[in-house]
Amino acid sequence: MPPPSPTKLKRRLPGYIATGLVILTTSLWTLWGTAEMYYEGWGLPFPSPLAYLIPAVTCLALTLTALTWPRLGGWLILLIGGAFTAWWWGLAVTRGQFSLGRVLSTFPASGLLFLTGVLFLLEGRHRRQRLAEGWAPPRRGDAMEWRPYLRRNLRYVLAVGFPLLVALGVSAYYAPLVLTRVDDGDRGARLIEGHGVALVWAPKGPGWNWKQPWGGYPSWDMLALYGVPPVGFGEKPGYEARHASANDMATTGLCRYLSEDGSTLMAERQDIWRMPTAEEIVRSLVRGGENAGCTWDGESEKALCERLPNKETPLWAPDEAPIYYWSADEYDEGEAYYISYNGRVSWQPKDWGNPRHGYRCVREP
Repeated sequence: MPPPSPTKLKRRLPGYIATGLVILTTSLWTLWGTAEMYYEGWGLPFPSPLAYLIPAVTCLALTLTALTWPRLGGWLILLIGGAFTAWWWGLAVTRGQFSLGRVLSTFPASGLLFLTGVLFLLEGRHRRQRLAEGWAPPRRGDAMEWRPYLRRNLRYVLAVGFPLLVALGVSAYYAPLVLTRVDDGDRGARLIEGHGVALVWAPKGPGWNWKQPWGGYPSWDMLALYGVPPVGFGEKPGYEARHASANDMATTGLCRYLSEDGSTLMAERQDIWRMPTAEEIVRSLVRGGENAGCTWDGESEKALCERLPNKETPLWAPDEAPIYYWSADEYDEGEAYYISYNGRVSWQPKDWGNPRHGYRCVREP
């Protein structure tokens, strides 16, 4: 078969580029979604972990639609990509987190999707032009109909195959970690020793991942200002326009009001429990039910560990949503440090609170 003429190739080029871009976008969302399913969602009641795959599945559905009906798919990609970008950017603006990094992080769902949608519209016009010029799809018995299956359906095979390979690759890395997690079922107070730190961690209750009626967990500000009159998580006069400080966490933090057995919040300060520092959490990370041998230099975004830590007892509750613990340390006036179960050290706004950010009080043995 002779190669297509330059004119035909020029007409087909938008479709080729659009197909490559939409497969790339779907693969990127598959990478993100599969990794987050294992990293954040594993251990939650089924089918909650599958929620992380929704963007990838949506992209795949748009891909298959656009490959079959490019005009319809092009408009859907433009509308859905635009709506998603507006929602994500708006969310970042309301939280004071809008930045160039945030814009770049949404590029697969904004810039690439917008360009892809336009290119599929051009592909749709090209197909209409071919039909107007007398082209007709191969019929049963035609020579073209007998081309090998993969060649005739290569676009669909690549559209499904690449994301599938990405998902399998991510699973090959994460599956051994999540399937070998240790959970002894003990949610009581636990003594964790090793790597220069020995602390008793609070039992299940108000001192450990106290879930709120709205479905998430207290923010750093809420924890630090718990003891400011009126005691509790209500409004705090004088703090309407400012954040809590590390000194507030040390003096009026929720942990200071925890009873000796860690089961009850008292009306008066007890000064038995406290919020752990970032370094104490890092040095208490676990793997295989034992200390993972981690240290932190106070600056890096990743702890240095003898073994990769995991979301396991005695430090974590593998069947609960939180994968981060707030620390007593503040990054600056508006943000505080938190630690991930795998040794990542980062920071978030002090008024941030969601189903992934938990906490756990500690006391001396």
